[in-house]
Amino acid sequence: MKIVIIGAGIAGLACAIALTRAGHGVTVVERSPDPYGGGGGMVLWPNASFVLDQLGLLPEIAAASGTPRAMRRLDRHGTLLQSLDIARLDHEMGYPSHAVFRRDLMRILAGWLARHGVPVHHGVAGLALRTGADGHAWLEMADGTALHADLVLGADGRKHSLARRFVLGENQPRYQGFVNWVGAVELERDVVQEIGVQDFWGKGERFGVVAVTGRKLYWAAAAAAPEIDRLPAFDELYTRFKGWPGPIPDLLRHTPRFDVHLVAVHDVDPVPCWHRANVLMVGDAAHASLPTSGQGAAQALEDAWHLPRCLAAHEGQLDEALAAFTAMRAAKTAAQTLMARQFAGELFLTDEAACRERDARAAAQVPPVTGMATGWRSGLPMGAPAG
Repeated sequence: MKIVIIGAGIAGLACAIALTRAGHGVTVVERSPDPYGGGGGMVLWPNASFVLDQLGLLPEIAAASGTPRAMRRLDRHGTLLQSLDIARLDHEMGYPSHAVFRRDLMRILAGWLARHGVPVHHGVAGLALRTGADGHAWLEMADGTALHADLVLGADGRKHSLARRFVLGENQPRYQGFVNWVGAVELERDVVQEIGVQDFWGKGERFGVVAVTGRKLYWAAAAAAPEIDRLPAFDELYTRFKGWPGPIPDLLRHTPRFDVHLVAVHDVDPVPCWHRANVLMVGDAAHASLPTSGQGAAQALEDAWHLPRCLAAHEGQLDEALAAFTAMRAAKTAAQTLMARQFAGELFLTDEAACRERDARAAAQVPPVTGMATGWRSGLPMGAPAG
């Protein structure tokens, strides 16, 4: 099958790898001229590691990443509220978690495609989806060049997705009332002793720190901003968080400003239909959740694992294959979206008493590791726990 993928983010590149391995002919086009994109990093939880293993990429990922052992939730003064045993979660799911810079993950995905001769075109302007009388779509570029394909995958993000507009009309992402400042840095000395996650909670504010090594870290600072037309200024990052516990001051001081990105955070409402004619949405175009889900990259990778299997199971019946793919993926991704919204609602409370109650609840709870493992492995044949 000839397949064109719009978007060279995690979902687009991972789908390109999985579909190429399944014998399809793939071309990827991307509007941005930057092959690796911005952003800090991510924890690739065990369900993501499973897919990367299936794609033959896990050794490369392991070499570029750290293996977090715990996630510690703290208040803004550094008092421990709760600890998630990531090592136990990894054991129950049978695969390790990996903390990695986004650019390193993108380099590994793009490297596989380059080695296997899969064309990935960056900086392609003026993309448009066109249709004939039969409703079959093709991709047109600004110079009038047309890319015809049996299947067009829209892996083109949550905010300006051609595929989403084609499938759903004017269905828009939703601003969820907070902003993120995102950065990544490599320091000259260790600033943390443990490879893991620190998640600091304040009043309407949050600061998350993930160590890849003791001196290689990525971070995300967040603040409530209820009105999209009154977002915080970029420099508020430094005034809001300058008095927070270590390693936050070191990270803010040493991360170059041009490596820090301010993002107004949106997600998309779950929808029951991800395709129309020969166009299918994947990744954030189909199911963008808030960063509070922790599952954005993992769910994009799961799309890449399931799609070639659905195409093979319904060979020659594209509509049935795309319907089966949507049925396989919609419930799990919708649950992640809704849980992430609920969690964000608690994180960005601005009432002092409500924040104290939230922190007390967190301190009284043990994170449900088994429940997390069951939910995250659903739909994947992940096998028995690791030894």
